[in-house]
Amino acid sequence: MRCILFRHGIAVDREEWRGHECDRPLTNGGYKKTCQAVEGLAVVSPGITHILSSPFVRALETAQIIKDVLGLKEKVQTCQALVYDHAPLQMFPILTKFPDESYLICVGHEPHLGQLAGLMIAGKCLPGLSLKKAGACAIQFQVRPIIGAGLLEWWLKPGQLRRLSRS
Repeated sequence: MRCILFRHGIAVDREEWRGHECDRPLTNGGYKKTCQAVEGLAVVSPGITHILSSPFVRALETAQIIKDVLGLKEKVQTCQALVYDHAPLQMFPILTKFPDESYLICVGHEPHLGQLAGLMIAGKCLPGLSLKKAGACAIQFQVRPIIGAGLLEWWLKPGQLRRLSRS
């Protein structure tokens, strides 16, 4: 199994948003930059089979961009365990439900995704691991996703992904 952790794109600032936190959307610039980052993602990670997303609007919008830009037929599946206030350990039982040959992309938030990456590759949360908005990392498991058994394939900032889209 391979798994990409992808942080949602740039959203409206919390201080400017008057609605519920879960409804805070991407900005127009965030939408555009996320599209470019996903075009770069297509260069380094073809073959994605499933998309899981936090149910928050900014994550769902990012997941839809991924689905559209990559031309994926699979429906975006919402996953409450990808919300930032859930324990990253909750993702492992969910991931093990997918076939071993799956190539998943999980769209979520920080600090949750950085903590999940640490659990996947080192078996513990590692300080300093965090994804920038519209940044991503890819982790591969020999078979099933097991805590600490993941191999980091790549970790890319959004600007690096965007540059890949233009090469």
